[in-house]
Amino acid sequence: MARVVVDVMLKPEILDPQGRAVQGALGRLGLTGVADVRQGKQFVIEVDGELEGERLELMHKLAEELLSNPVIEDYRMRVEA
Repeated sequence: MARVVVDVMLKPEILDPQGRAVQGALGRLGLTGVADVRQGKQFVIEVDGELEGERLELMHKLAEELLSNPVIEDYRMRVEA
């Protein structure tokens, strides 16, 4: 069994209002010196069997087209044994 972890983040040039709200709250709560906060999402997918070749390519395609919006988001995928 393989575990696929897909982290999705807004592209750096896209405004992140939720990240800005958290950054402001951190300052109000006493944490100073926070330069930036970005929020994202994470998907953890358990897959039976080996994940290589065409199955791995399909997982990348699904991460790009289903789990993320390629216009405004980047994704990073890793496979854990």
